[in-house]
Amino acid sequence: MRFYIKDKYLVPHLGEGSLPISKIQTIPQPPLNPDFSFNPDLQLLLTGKQLILDDLPFPHDEIQKHYENGYVTYRKGMEYNRSQPTCSRCGNNKENWFAQFPCSRCGEICHYCRKCLMMGRISACTPLLGWNGPAPEQPLPKTILEWKGRLSEGQQAASNQVVHAVESNKELLVWAVCGAGKTEVLFEGTESALTARKRVCIATPRTDVVLELTPRLKAAFPGITVASLYGGSEDRHLYAPLTIATTHQLLRFYHAFDTVILDEVDAFPYTVEESLQYAAVQARKPESAMIYLTATPNEKWQRECRTGKRAFTTIPARFHRHPLPVPHFTWCGNWQKQLKKEKLPANILHWVKERLKNKKQALLFFPHIGLMEKFLPILRQLTPNIEAVHAEDPDRKEKVQKMRNKEIPLLLTTTILERGVTFSNIDVAVIGAEDNIFAESALVQIAGRAGRSKDYPKGVVTFFHYGKTEEMIKARKQITAMNQEGTRRGLLDS
Repeated sequence: MRFYIKDKYLVPHLGEGSLPISKIQTIPQPPLNPDFSFNPDLQLLLTGKQLILDDLPFPHDEIQKHYENGYVTYRKGMEYNRSQPTCSRCGNNKENWFAQFPCSRCGEICHYCRKCLMMGRISACTPLLGWNGPAPEQPLPKTILEWKGRLSEGQQAASNQVVHAVESNKELLVWAVCGAGKTEVLFEGTESALTARKRVCIATPRTDVVLELTPRLKAAFPGITVASLYGGSEDRHLYAPLTIATTHQLLRFYHAFDTVILDEVDAFPYTVEESLQYAAVQARKPESAMIYLTATPNEKWQRECRTGKRAFTTIPARFHRHPLPVPHFTWCGNWQKQLKKEKLPANILHWVKERLKNKKQALLFFPHIGLMEKFLPILRQLTPNIEAVHAEDPDRKEKVQKMRNKEIPLLLTTTILERGVTFSNIDVAVIGAEDNIFAESALVQIAGRAGRSKDYPKGVVTFFHYGKTEEMIKARKQITAMNQEGTRRGLLDS
């Protein structure tokens, strides 16, 4: 769009003297007119958001009238440092992620951002719209948190730290072992925020985690409106005190939340997508709390925790008070060379046969799909109902459910099942743990699949390798350190 400035506010205009919004040096913001009768539907849609005009089902004249009365804000969709553009929505400033096109809205050759194109096109003449008026009022139920469970001692200590961070608008890392019950640790902090009429967002990189968390949060907070946001979600325009979203969906928010809780902060794609990290920061209010949740913080964060540069709390023990299974390192020789001859190392074969004999389900993790698929027919000679699964497998969900139903004795998998799945009674093996794909965090998460149930807390974890790696050693060291801390704090029974 093109604008000119009249009486200290922007006016959309295509004629002479107008400019694309990115070329206007300072965007004026008219003062709030308390006598103006604003549209509550527009208020609900725009509060805490940064949307483009195509996202708004309202006439341009109505939006402009709200702007002139101080209720709607215009921001540049693209900022320039000399000739280098930066997308205001996703933070992209890499030249190869921009392109140009002849724009009918401003009549110029316009830059646009390809990085966040799936959210609607941001170009040099695109305004980002937000809300400057009062926030919608949300009635609160008498009792906000209806969860009747009890936290373990370790969970309660972490929960107290979360409440403090929420109330004092601080950052906090919750470093909790796999299966520690991180979700329940958030309940009291979320209740504290909602009671103070603060908006809360729980964000995670993966859609399946959003789908799993949504019913749990709705059950815990039945009187609170909960928005569940992911690609294709029907809640896209729902204003809610409690939002559960993929990190991609945070690109639509701007200074929206008083508390942002980032779950699985170490998971793909959040760790490699700078735009998602930018979105998480933009979604926070300038004064707000940020809670990070992970079982496997990266090396930099671990160092910051050790040196006192990062506020953190640990949950070193699972709720059932049994130690984490510590991985066994088992050398299996040049297993890929043997596989080419359609043979398996004797100790891997023995490990599998033992599980089949004792009717103990197991997960076998592989570094690559091709290697896994060569293993499968050899193992099926032992029993035909062994299955394999990977990210592109159309039957992935069905196979995982069959594993849960105990219809599959052994499931071969890539790292796709390293997190986010729970089976009640399994052993775990990694084939080729020396591969570069098995970083410390992946190996800790894989080991965390075993021993999660209070009825079966002692699963076996074996790393079959053709040479120990630093990542293997660091993973085992991290697990051992958590067990030692759990013992020292009296959180383990054995």
